[in-house]
Amino acid sequence: MLLPDKATLARLLSHYRAHERAVLAQPHEPALRRRFEDCAYTLCVLMGERTAREAVHAAERYLNHGRPADRNRVSPAASPPSQSS
Repeated sequence: MLLPDKATLARLLSHYRAHERAVLAQPHEPALRRRFEDCAYTLCVLMGERTAREAVHAAERYLNHGRPADRNRVSPAASPPSQSS
């Protein structure tokens, strides 16, 4: 899996937070909302997530821990109990 450049991702996450604050301050401004949504979309693409919230969390995990979480891996607690016949 290709991983995004950490500096680029950190910058994008910073832009996302700034756009988020701007939209919260002026929610009816279409240009602000469009920039925020564009930034959110880019985060989703870079992190391989479907929603902006998931992408932000994945980006923060990646920047703090070095690797994004593997969505295909099943944790032992989440695996179904084995059935005995």
